[in-house]
Formats: sequence, structure tokens, C-alpha cells
Amino acid sequence: MAEFSEKRPFNGARMSPELEFKIKSLPDSPGCYLMKSGGEIIYVGKAKNLKNRVSQYFHWSAQHTPKVRAMVEKIDDFDIMLVDNELEAFTLECNLIKLHMPHYNILLKDDKTYPFIRVDLRENFPRVDLVRRQEKDGAKYFGPYQGATVIREVLDVVRMVFPIRVCAKKLNPDKPLRPCVHHQVGQCPAPCAGLISGEDYRQTILKVIDFLNGKYAPVLDELKERMMEASKAMNYERAALYRDRIRAVEAVMQKQKAISTAQTDQDIIAVLPHDADAMVQLMFVRSGRMIGSERFTLEGAADEPQGEILTQFMLQYYGPEITPPREILLSATPPEHDVIEQLLSEQHGQRTYILTPRRGEKLKLVRMALKNLKDEAHKLDRKNAGSRARTIGALEELQQALGLPTLPRRIEGYDISNTQGAQNVASEVVMVDGVSANREYRHYRIKTVEGANDFASMYEVITRRLSHGLDELAERKAAGLDPEGGKFSWLPDLILVDGGRGQLAAAMEAMEGQGLNIPMIGLAKRIEEIVLPGEEESILLDRHSNALHLIQRVRDESHRFAIIHHRTLRGRASIASRLDGIPGVGEKRRKAILKHFKTVEALRAASLEEIQAVPGMPEKVAESVYRFMREDEKGE
Repeated sequence: MAEFSEKRPFNGARMSPELEFKIKSLPDSPGCYLMKSGGEIIYVGKAKNLKNRVSQYFHWSAQHTPKVRAMVEKIDDFDIMLVDNELEAFTLECNLIKLHMPHYNILLKDDKTYPFIRVDLRENFPRVDLVRRQEKDGAKYFGPYQGATVIREVLDVVRMVFPIRVCAKKLNPDKPLRPCVHHQVGQCPAPCAGLISGEDYRQTILKVIDFLNGKYAPVLDELKERMMEASKAMNYERAALYRDRIRAVEAVMQKQKAISTAQTDQDIIAVLPHDADAMVQLMFVRSGRMIGSERFTLEGAADEPQGEILTQFMLQYYGPEITPPREILLSATPPEHDVIEQLLSEQHGQRTYILTPRRGEKLKLVRMALKNLKDEAHKLDRKNAGSRARTIGALEELQQALGLPTLPRRIEGYDISNTQGAQNVASEVVMVDGVSANREYRHYRIKTVEGANDFASMYEVITRRLSHGLDELAERKAAGLDPEGGKFSWLPDLILVDGGRGQLAAAMEAMEGQGLNIPMIGLAKRIEEIVLPGEEESILLDRHSNALHLIQRVRDESHRFAIIHHRTLRGRASIASRLDGIPGVGEKRRKAILKHFKTVEALRAASLEEIQAVPGMPEKVAESVYRFMREDEKGE
């Protein structure tokens, strides 16, 4: 074994004696290892031989992927768990990954919620329900289906063909209920009224489960037989009912793609690396028919071997609620094929075969799954390309049009809003890498300007913003902190002023007064011309230009943000003016009312009890406010 005392892999830091001792003391045994950083489990793995596998991570010369190198640099401790054989190691690894969800493992995460059909056989009289999420509750789940419309069509057919209960009533055999209308029309056997035994109802539910698994032939045969019997007995009304049910089943069958003449159950799983992630396509074939599919994205797994990705996917996807079918067809061979096959077979009590087909019909199924993945990857690429054109591409275009020395990653937009010189406010909106950074937005109350003077107001707000930024920048530099982490210290690469030459000149004067030289432009609304400081001629970008659309978004957002704040202040001022003269309402209580209700409309609509809930509000004063607002409303 290599000596570790003088170096730590990849980052050159010295390894702690405790970690070195643990590595040297590893046993020649199968088991699982849990890599830690600062007490947090960041990776879980398995090994036939823990000594060989774990020590490989810490060999300086090991050929690791960038992801593994980044992980090893963070490891400061690890634990091991010994087992008797490789199969137990697989099982333990799967359970530990699901429990801890370590950052560097391949994790099966999916934000989409697909509808499922749920049947809980533990109930005396199980229902067949639509649910939005699969839970580990011991029930059987069928799906996922592509949408609620599809699943409701299937449920309609199930309830038409099989008489099962649809209500959620608690059934008590000692207290039978009166049958509802569903029983009267033949859609429910009325277990609530004790008209069917639990065993007979269970037989019906088992047929429903076969049907949901794609076994339509027995259902069709039975319905056709009943239709013929009813027809021979000249019960044509009942024969027509069975005819309609047959048509409903056939309609469901036609909507599901026929894959094979063999009545086989298969899952087809294909993997495709895409950017830094790996996409997995899972298609469900039951009784030779494609009944559904689902797509997953495994974040940060692109560098992993495809067989390992499929291994981790299967171990995390299949569980007590999701039983694997007889055959699982894969696009790549997992490294521990035999062990996974044995594990899935033992866990679910039925033989499961894992195949990586090389020819024939099964290979066509795998290629179909891969074709779906490539189509999705193409769509994502097109979407990302469009997103880049509107963000980074637009910034590059703007940099070229304005002749900027660097890419304007951080753009700040400013606007002034007032009503006839009253309630002067300014807004600052921020866009970083072409995307709105809402947390960076700021409002400013204009303090030094009286009346409607947009130029002076712009001078004030730019001065305040940049002076705050320079002060904080100096503090963070002295502390060795990143300027981008502060509230004001990340200075803009470009400033956009909503307005023409007057507003731009005021903003330029403020910036130069702070000793800065930040590129600055104005955007005049009349013909959407870009105004440059000290230049008589403006720049007119093509109206389809992504750069123009980007600065329009900044300008419009700054205007919107200023208007919203201004309306809020006007509303508060309106409340304050209406509260003047009410007995018992001084400055302190007026502020409390303003803070509590925000707007005149909210105060007007408030009940006496709600006004009394204002902090520090005596009952008599609350009554005065309540009466005043009602009289004020009548006066209007």
C-alpha cells in the first residue's frame, strides 16, 4: 500500500493521522463505506474488498474523474459497514443511499408528479383511486400515466367493466347502509349494504389488477361470453351493456402501442449522457403492449459508466411498491449483472431477468427508448440555445454594439417615480448574466429633492448607491471577502437609466463624483434609442435584436418596480391623511395602523375586532377609527 503521511491527494494538503490509520486498517472484507466531510455523509459505496476499493480513492496516481477528485478533496473521515457477501453489500448500499441521499452519489430525483392508479389490497373492500404521488405505504401502484385525462379514461373503463366501490365510506358489517345510485346502475356491488362477501369482492379486484397490468384478453373473453348469453336469453338491453363494455376495453387497447405478439411483461431502461447529467428513459410493456413511459434526470452523472448509472437507477427505483417485471431490457450492461438479477429476484419473490439485447425485437425496444432520449436531448439543446441567445448571447451582442471593454454581466437599471412632485421614489433593478436578480432589487426614498426634479433625483440615487458600494467594497477587501457577496459591493458593469440625455447626464455626474468610470446608457422610449453620454447621435438597434430586448426588459422592470413602490407609499399617505383628527390617534398609533393595514381599502374593510388587534390600540380609539372609516366611506 502507498504511504500517505507526506501528502494528501489532489489538493496537496497533509492527511490527518486518524484518516491515514483508518486507511491502513481496512479489512479484506465485503461491505459498504461512507465517505464524510465535516461530519456529513457525501458518498456511499460498496466493495467486494473494502481494503482495495477504499484505498484506491487516496492513491495520488489514481485515474479519477473530475467529480471523484472533487469528492476526495473534501473527505476528512469515513466509516465502513461489514457484510457477509456481495449481495448483502448491494442491498445495504441501496438502503444507505436512499436514507442519506449523499451529494456525490447518483441519485434518482424527479420533480415531476405523474398520476398513478392505487389499489390497497390490505383493505377489506379495496378501492381503485387516482393519486398524484407514489408513496411507500404497501399499496399497489400502476403507471405512471402521461396525464390525468388518460388515467381517468382507464378508470372509467375499469368502473364500467368491473363493479367496484367508488366511495370512501368506512364500512361496518354490523351497520349496513342503504345502497347508493352506483349500485342501482350496476357499477357497485354495495359492500356497504353487505350485498357481497369480502372474498367475492377480492376476486373482482384481482381481475382489475390483471387488467391494469395489460392482461385484456381474459376480460374480453368473459365479456363476449356474457354478451352472447344475454343475447340468447333475448335480454338485449343487458347484451348492449356488455357490448359497450367490450368497445371501451378495445378503445383502451388501441391507445396502447402493440409491441410484441408474445404476452410478456418488460421494462425497457435506456441511459443517455447529456451535458453534465444523465437522462434515463423507462418504458413499460405489459402483456406485449406499451402502457406508459417515464423520464428521469440523474444530476451530475454524465461521467459515470452507463452500466453503473443503470445499476443505481434499478436499485433505487424498484422497491416494495414497484415490483420489477419478468424481463428488464437495458441499453448497457451493468458491471454486477448477476448480483443485481439475484437481488431483484429475491426481493420480490419472482424470477427477474436482466438483459442487454444485441439483436432482434428486444434490441428494437431499447433503440426506441434511446430514440426518445435523443429527441428529448435535442429539445433541451434547442431550449438552452434559445435561452442563451436571450441572455449571454444578448450580452455579447450588447457588448459589441456599445464597444464595452468587458461583458456586462451585471446590469443595473434605474427609474424615478413621483406624483406632481410628491412621494419621490427611485428603483434599482439588477440583471446578472441576462437573468433578473430579484434579491438585488432596491427602493430609494428621495431625501434631498423637493418637487418633480427627475434629474436631481437621479443624481441622488446614483450617488447613494455607488457610495454605499465603495464603502462596503473597501470593507470586504480588507476582510479578504468576495465583493460579489455583499449587498452593494458588487459594482455594475453597465448602468441603464430610464430616460434621455438629461437623466443620463445627471447619473454620469453622480458616478464621476465617486471617482468611478462605469459604462452608462439611457434608453429613451420614443423610438427606443440608446443614448450615450456626451454623444449627439444615438444608437438604434434592430427591433428584433436580443440586445435591445434585454435592455428593454431592464428598463421596463425598473419602471414597474418604481411604480409599485410609489403606489404603496401613496396608499400609506392616504391612510395617514384620513387618520388625522381622529381622537386618540397620534403619530405613534398612526404608524401602527399604517404598518398593520398597509392600504385604505384594507382599513375600510376591517372589522372592529381587526382594528382592535392593532398593537397598542385601546378599545375606545379602535371604535373611533371604525366609525370614522365608515362615515368617510359614506361621504365618498
